Amino acid sequence: MQEAHPNTVTFVLGGVRSGKSRFAQRIASGSGSVIFIATAKPSDPEMELRIERHCKSRPAAWQTLEVPVDLDVAISSLQGPKQLAVIDCLTVYLANVMSKAEGKESVIRDHMERLCSALKETRASIILVSNEVGSGVHAATATGRFYCDLLMVAGIPVAVKGKVPLAAHSTFEIDHEVLGAARL
Repeated sequence: MQEAHPNTVTFVLGGVRSGKSRFAQRIASGSGSVIFIATAKPSDPEMELRIERHCKSRPAAWQTLEVPVDLDVAISSLQGPKQLAVIDCLTVYLANVMSKAEGKESVIRDHMERLCSALKETRASIILVSNEVGSGVHAATATGRFYCDLLMVAGIPVAVKGKVPLAAHSTFEIDHEVLGAARL
């Protein structure tokens, strides 16, 4: 008989610069073994300052891993149920994946599938931080719209126009009544 995975996944969602990272750190502060998985890469002076500020805000005892693309590998490397990983943030991770994949949808979706599998399989607990996107200004470019289409509202695929792709059904458990109501 296979042992159940004792992990929990906590999803911290909010607007840009709304205090999500601070909130996730507060949740994690009670845990003994914290691994902070940072997805951001310094791309300009402002981003360098932001990353530096985030680093200074974390407890020195926390291990930090810089993982811009291969989150599934980092999550799979976690050793056990007493570990807690804070992943900050999914939206930056998705942008990194999209950049690396050079617009190849199959490559992007493969990364998402691997991430979901790693989250299901790990015995460590995870805190995922993500920006809420798609509820504001309509993206001006096809890439921007595709980016928003790949994200969801609090983990629920919501069809703003059209239908939710069938691939979403294989990755996520969907309450079809809620999904149907969202299509109205």
